[in-house]
Amino acid sequence: MKKIMSSLVLLVAFLAVQATPGHAKAMTVTILHTNDMHAHIEPFVQRGRTMGGYARQATLIERYRASDPNAILLCAGDTFQGTLYFNVYEGLADLAFMNLAGYQAMAVGNHEFDRGSAVLARFAGLAAFPLLAANLDVSAEPELAPLIKAYLILTVGGERIGIVGAVPPELLSISAPGPGVRVKDLVISVQAAVDEMTAQGVDKVILLSHVGYLGDIDVAALLRGVDVIVGGHSHTLLGTIPGLPQPGGPYPTVARDRDGNTTLIVQAWDWGKVLGRIKVEFDDGGRVTRWNDALPVPVDDSVPEDTTVKSLVAALTRPLAAARDQVVGHTNKGVPTTRATARHAENPMANVITDAMLAATEKAGSTAAFINAGGVRAALEPGPITYGQAVTVQPFSNTLVQIDLTGAELKAVLEETLGKMPQSAAGLLYPSRGTSYVIDLAKPSGQRVTDLVVAGQPVESGATYRITVPSFIAGGGDSHVLVKNAQGRRYDTGILDIDALVNFLKTNDPIDGRLEGRVSITVPAAVAWASNR
Repeated sequence: MKKIMSSLVLLVAFLAVQATPGHAKAMTVTILHTNDMHAHIEPFVQRGRTMGGYARQATLIERYRASDPNAILLCAGDTFQGTLYFNVYEGLADLAFMNLAGYQAMAVGNHEFDRGSAVLARFAGLAAFPLLAANLDVSAEPELAPLIKAYLILTVGGERIGIVGAVPPELLSISAPGPGVRVKDLVISVQAAVDEMTAQGVDKVILLSHVGYLGDIDVAALLRGVDVIVGGHSHTLLGTIPGLPQPGGPYPTVARDRDGNTTLIVQAWDWGKVLGRIKVEFDDGGRVTRWNDALPVPVDDSVPEDTTVKSLVAALTRPLAAARDQVVGHTNKGVPTTRATARHAENPMANVITDAMLAATEKAGSTAAFINAGGVRAALEPGPITYGQAVTVQPFSNTLVQIDLTGAELKAVLEETLGKMPQSAAGLLYPSRGTSYVIDLAKPSGQRVTDLVVAGQPVESGATYRITVPSFIAGGGDSHVLVKNAQGRRYDTGILDIDALVNFLKTNDPIDGRLEGRVSITVPAAVAWASNR
């Protein structure tokens, strides 16, 4: 009997030791992750390559769940906004896939508030996974308060892993969360959540962040106890992948926390073009020791489509036909596109588009918006304007990007593509209301922009101006290298150009195009004007 009792005592003591926080076991965790999907449910063409689509993403998720140890699936926010699917389903179409795919947590992104708290609450209430944001206070929003959590503790492979969420600190200025939503200090809030989990014996922590790549690098050094940051918001491609653009940094980006421990930072571009995948090895103290199979996986046509998800997408697509025929506004006289002449380079359709871009980003600080001449693709005839007609005007699915430029930089950006005038107007930038300039063709290239006015005031060389441009221009399209390389604050809002236009047409119904003197030309009489738009 004494021997049995002694054995029982030893067994209880052993189990007690195993349960204490300091005796976790070493393990490998596979993190599969997405971010900034922006309602891109169907595949789309990116630079001649078919990419994305939930049906192909589902195939990859199941493939790596079967092959990789301790796989977890996370979303770093901004599921909302970006295609007609969101306009019709307000996130529920995406949610059907996310529930089916088995997502385990999602950070709250800024675009999750684009339709207000009630729409987000409906999404969160139907989600089979929690929405996380430690620095978000929704206690004054009764519908949201029980649905948004600071953190989640998952049990994976017999070990406890903490997941804490974070929204952008500038949430209130870049979305529409409503008066009952408050944003708390990012570092203090996240650290408090990490410390609370640590007190419960959790020693492996993932920050699910919608703060942006550069912000994640900054915050990593200010926190302790965060092992991996799975990010979003900045739409950053990390890791060199054949056939894809140059990355914004390595995958993972290796940082050090306040205690000098390793923190890995990852992000998975946007729109489901890639699936993030990294295997992280932890020692028995919960610290990161190694990582492998670390590279986002392209979601392209080499990946077969999951038949169940493909059939779900097919069903969701059917109601969209009616949405394309929906009337979104009217025009009595029409909104024409005009070719530049010896007297003006203005375009009535461009005026409407840039005013729509400015209206969509003005709350976030933009004072002017610009679109390239080649970005104006069609006119609007008199009568009702359908969503489908609006798409012919803005067919590229560009997002709206805010960039901070000095007055001198802005003038140089406008000058950059004027050297071939009057023979070519390629790259000419049309401005929004209140902004204007004169092109003096009698002057040499680089000195042709005069009388530059932004938001009704003459531009000062040293002042800073926040402008909005399509992502095509922000990336250097139409030879706008200076925009691409500008070092000022840059933020991709995630707002699609077509959504900005449709919202503007609805708000300003009816709308008619007219010339307002936004871009004027001073040209020697002997010079003939030609445009190759």
